[in-house]
Formats: sequence, structure tokens, C-alpha cells
Amino acid sequence: MSSLGLALLGLFFLLLLLRVPIGVALGLAAVAVIYWGQLGLQVVSFNFQAGIAKFPLLAIPFFILAGTVMDRAGIAERIVRLVLRLIGRYRSGAALAAVLVGMFWGAVSGSGPATVAALGPILYPVMTRQGYDPGFAAGLVAAAAELSIIIPPSIAFIVYATLVGTSVAQQFLAGIVPGIVLGLILMIAAYAVVRRRGWGRAEAETRPFGALLREALWGLLTPFVILGGIYGGIFTPTEAAAVGVFWGLFVGFFVYRTLRLEDLVPMLVEAGVSSAVVMLIVAWAGLFAWAADTVGLVDAMRWGLLALAQNPLELLALLNVLWLILGTLVDAVSIYYLTLPALIPVMAHLGWDPVWMGVVMTVNLAIGQITPPVAVNLFVSARVSGLPIERIWREIWPFVLASVLGLLLFAYWPYFTGAWGR
Repeated sequence: MSSLGLALLGLFFLLLLLRVPIGVALGLAAVAVIYWGQLGLQVVSFNFQAGIAKFPLLAIPFFILAGTVMDRAGIAERIVRLVLRLIGRYRSGAALAAVLVGMFWGAVSGSGPATVAALGPILYPVMTRQGYDPGFAAGLVAAAAELSIIIPPSIAFIVYATLVGTSVAQQFLAGIVPGIVLGLILMIAAYAVVRRRGWGRAEAETRPFGALLREALWGLLTPFVILGGIYGGIFTPTEAAAVGVFWGLFVGFFVYRTLRLEDLVPMLVEAGVSSAVVMLIVAWAGLFAWAADTVGLVDAMRWGLLALAQNPLELLALLNVLWLILGTLVDAVSIYYLTLPALIPVMAHLGWDPVWMGVVMTVNLAIGQITPPVAVNLFVSARVSGLPIERIWREIWPFVLASVLGLLLFAYWPYFTGAWGR
């Protein structure tokens, strides 16, 4: 590895230790090495623009806006009421409902933090009113939200497919069964904790089931509209994101009548800020990846991985450990850009299905969203619930272990992702 490669890595991790935002740390490290190595500063602007000027990435701001619109329209609240009407009469009903609604909302927002922000204010009061520990309630919502980057439509899958060159629709399809299976595992873990600690009181929704179903039906149709259109060949995933926005606006303005014209600007601003954060990370991570490739860092990583490729199971285990560790420190988009350039030729060498590997990698990064110290879902949950982050950390570990169990299933039994014969 060249001295510039070591400088690039060292400067990046130094900036992280100084608590510089990840996107900025990637960009500063890359620009500094490009300047010191006289690689041509003029490539910065070109690379920045080229990194985000990709048609599949256009789906990201649309899916973020769709999630914002559907949250403001009141879809999440109506679905929570319906699920509580079905299982709220059981002692563990509220905990199971939190995971079920998290699974559904994952098919709407595509973002873990956005799911926590949408569902937390609705689910926390229900669970605490039924006797659950507040830290457990906050941790459970954060854990359920990790499913949002596994169950399609997933922003993480869009970035992965763009980098690897796989079909976004195929990547979405591969995430459905693993997302459902992981949701069931989280439900079992939540049920076990609630029963062991003796929490929970029956508190079912008193309104008739039929009335609640009619209210929630338009929201329940959302994943079928988006995913059905994709797999029915009606529109592409990028077009599906735009359809999701207009579907949410239609439900909010004309069905539920919960949205007004003056709500449009705040929704656009909120979605614009969230989209800008993601796209800035994409742009700066792309520049970092280019710098890493130019100074030989990617080649060094590639040869290191190929040296381990003689034992594919051992390599897979090491990759999972690496992604789990990186996921606790760095966001998913940055990890894709940091590791995939070296991994893509190794996958081709071993004959690994890139779609299956996308699921395995993304599940690792989903677990990172709830694993301290840098667990974005937990920090959003702490902000929404008003609890100290340390209190949520103490309650999150059963769900981390349950998620790791799911990861092992997907990594060593690829049939869950449809990667038959791998």
C-alpha cells in the first residue's frame, strides 16, 4: 500500500475521531490526498457531479419525500390502530405490533431513521402505558426500523445496485423474504423479553375492526402500488418512487383530508434536507473511492481479499465481522463506497451472486443502525422519546443478537434471497 493510501485512511479515521461528520470526513480526506499527491484538483468537481448524476439515484429523494408525505397524511397512525385492534388484547401485543408496523413502514419509507421518527411518537405511549420499560420500548422501535433498509423499497439497495451494476428491481425482490424472516425473529425476541419480565397489559382498540380497516386500507395498499407496479412492468423503481409521492398526496388530500396546501412547503423542505444529507454522502464517498483507487488502496484491499478467497467460508465470515464493526461506526452508504470497489472482482472470482451479497451486506449495515456507539436509529429514538441514549443501549442487545442470528441464516443459506444453487 502506498504512503498516500495510508495517509488517506489515516486522515479519514482521524477526522472521525475528531467527530467530523462522516460525509465531510470522506470529502476532506480525499481532497487533501488529491492535493498532496498532485492528482489534479480539477477532478473534484467532475467526480462530485458524476457521482450523483445517475438515474437510479433519482429514486432516493422521491422515496424520502414519499415517506414524509405518508407520515404527515396519518397513514402510520391508522395502521398502528388496526394492528393493535388485531393483537392488542394480548400481553405482548404492543411489542409484536411495533415490529409488524415497522415491517410495513419499511415498505414505505426505505430509511431506518425516518421509520423511527414516524412510528416512535405513536408506539412509545402505547407500550409505556401498558407497563413496558421506556428504554425497551424505544429500543424495540429502533430495532424494528432496521427492517426499512432490507424490505423494499430500500434506499440502501438502490445505492448498492447502482455501484455493483445489478438490477434495482431484482435487489428489491431479494430483500422481501429476508426482511420478513428477520421481522419474525425480532418478534420472537420481543415476545420472549416481555414474557420473561412480566410486562404488558391487554389494551385492544375499542373501535370496530371494519371501521379501522376501511381507514387503513389506503395506506395498506401503498406497498402493493409501488412494488406491484415495478414487478408488473408498469414502471421502473425510479418511476415507482415518484408514483409513491403522488399516491401519498392523493390519500392525504382527497381520502383522509389530513393534508392542506400549506403543508406542501414544510414537507418539501424536510424531504429536501434529508435527501441532501444522503446525496452529499454519496458524492463525497464517490470521490473518496476514486482517490482510494488512484493511490492503490483499492488494489491492496483487493489482493488481500483474493488471498483469503482460497477459503470462501472463512472470507465470508471475515467480511461479516468487518461490516458489523464498520456498521457501528460509519453509515451504510459510505461503507458501500469504501468496500465494494475491492469486493466486486472478488465476488466475480468466487462466483458469488452479487444480489445475494447485497442482502448479506445490507443486513450487516442494518444491524449497525442499532449497535452502539454510532447507532443512528437509537439516537433518533432517544430524541423522539426524550430518553438518555444510555438507557436505550441497555435494552437493545436482545434485538442485536436476534438480528445476528438472522444474518447467519441469510449468509450461509442463500435460498432466503432467491440465490438458488449458490
